Amino acid sequence: MVSSVLCRCVASPPPDAAATASSSASSPASVGDPCGGAVCGGPDHQLRLWSLFQTLDVNRDGGLCVNDLAVGLRRLGLHRTEGELQKIVQAGDKDLDGQLDFEEFVHYLQDHEKKLRLVFKSLDKKNDGRIDAQEIMQSLRDLGVKISEQQAEKILKSMDKNGTMTIDWNEWRDYHLLHPVENIPEIILYWKHSTIFDVGENLTVPDEFTVEERQTGMWWRHLVAGGGAGAVSRTCTAPLDRLKVLMQVHASRSNNMCIVGGFTQMIREGGAKSLWRGNGINVLKIAPESAIKFMAYEQMKRLVSSDQETLRIHERLVAGSLAGAIAQSSIYPMEVLKTRMALRKTGQYSGMLDCARRILAKEGVAAFYKGYIPNMLGIIPYAGIDLAVYETLKNTWLQRYAVNSADPGVFVLLACGTISSTCGQLASYPLALVRTRMQAQASIEGAPEVTMSSLFKQILRTEGAFGLYRGLAPNFMKVIPAVSISYVVYENLKITLGVQSR
Repeated sequence: MVSSVLCRCVASPPPDAAATASSSASSPASVGDPCGGAVCGGPDHQLRLWSLFQTLDVNRDGGLCVNDLAVGLRRLGLHRTEGELQKIVQAGDKDLDGQLDFEEFVHYLQDHEKKLRLVFKSLDKKNDGRIDAQEIMQSLRDLGVKISEQQAEKILKSMDKNGTMTIDWNEWRDYHLLHPVENIPEIILYWKHSTIFDVGENLTVPDEFTVEERQTGMWWRHLVAGGGAGAVSRTCTAPLDRLKVLMQVHASRSNNMCIVGGFTQMIREGGAKSLWRGNGINVLKIAPESAIKFMAYEQMKRLVSSDQETLRIHERLVAGSLAGAIAQSSIYPMEVLKTRMALRKTGQYSGMLDCARRILAKEGVAAFYKGYIPNMLGIIPYAGIDLAVYETLKNTWLQRYAVNSADPGVFVLLACGTISSTCGQLASYPLALVRTRMQAQASIEGAPEVTMSSLFKQILRTEGAFGLYRGLAPNFMKVIPAVSISYVVYENLKITLGVQSR
C-alpha cells in the first residue's frame, strides 16, 4: 500500500531531504514517530515523498516516466491505465523531458494532495473527518446523480481498508494519491464553465455533462433551463444590445452617439417598443444553436481526445471552437436577420419573414452570409481568452481561499464567469464590430460593398483604433445584469424541471 511506502523512513533521502531529516529529528513532532507524522502531513513531508519516489523509480535513473509509474504502482498493488499515467507525467513535467524528476514529482503531489483534501472536506458533510455512504449519496445527488445505498457502499468498499464502512483522510489520500488531477470530478463540476453565464454572445465553449447526465437524459433539462435563462436574460438586456448594434454601425467621429442620446433617438423614432427590435430572432436562435453546438461538441471531443471525460484546457478550446464554428455556420442567416431587424426603421418590415424575403429578393442568398469570416475568426480569441481567464481565476481562488471546501459559492462563480466573459468579448470585439457592419451594409443607402480587410483599414484610417470599439460601453453595461438574471432564472428552471442544484 502507498501508506506503507510513505512511512519507510529508512530510505536514504536526497541531500536536501537529509538536511530536513536532521533538522526535524529533534523536533517534538518526530518524537516516538520515525516519520515525524509524515503520513498525516507532519514536518518530514520531503522524506516520505523521497521514499515513494525511490520505490517508483524502478530503473534508478532519477526520473519517473510512464513505464516507471506503471511498474512501480503495480508493485504497490495499484493499477492505472496508460492514459492516466500519461496525464500524471504531463501535469508535473515542467521541463518537458517526458519524465518527472524529484522536484517535479514533489510539486505535482503537493498540488494534488491539496485538491484531494478540498474534495474530502466537501464530501464530509458532517464535518467529522469521515465519509460514509449517506454523505456519498448526498454529494452525488447534489451533482444530479442518484445512486442507491448499495451502490454507495460499493464505492466505500473500494477505499475502506479497515472495514469500518467509512473513509478517513488517510484512506482517501492513499486511494487517490496517484490518480491524475482530472479524475477529481467534484472540483470540475463545481467549477464547470456553465451555459448559465449567458451574455448574449454565441462564441462560448459548450457546457460539460457527466456520463450519468448524458445516460439519464438530464443533459437536455440543463439545456432547456439554460435556454430559458438565456431568453429571459437577453430580453431584459435587449435595449442595451440594440444600442450597441446602432453604435457599431452608425457612430463615428462626426456622429458621436452617446448612451443617453442613443436611447432618446430610438424612442423618438419608434417609441419604447422599438428598444426591443431584433430581440425576437435573438431569442429564437438560442434553441437550434445550443442543440447543434452540444451535438457537435460531443463529436469533436472524440476527435481531439481519447478520454472525453477529462479534456484539458487546450483540448476544450479546440473542440469548443470547432463546435462553435459548426453551430454558427448552421444558424448564421439568423445572425444577419437579427442585425437587420435591430437596425430597421419603423414600418420597414412587417416581421422576420418579411425581412428575410426582401433580403433574398434584393441581395440574394450571399447576403445571409455577410460578415461570416470575421465572425468565424472571432470564435478563437473569445473562447481562448474566456477559458484561460476562467481557469486562472479558478486556480487562484483554490490556492488562496479554498480552506474548508472546493465549493466556491455562487458569488465567486458569477464573478469569475463575468470577468472571463468580459475579457473574451474585449479580445474579439473588433472582429464583432466589422462583422456587424458587413451584415448591415445593404441596409445603409449608398454604402459601398467592402471586404473585411478593407473595412478594417477604412475604420483605422477614418476613426483610429478607438473606432474598432464603438458600442463597447453598452455591451459591457449589459454583462453583469445578463449574468445575474440568467443565473437566477436558470436555478429556478432547474427546480421546475427536476434538476438538482450542484
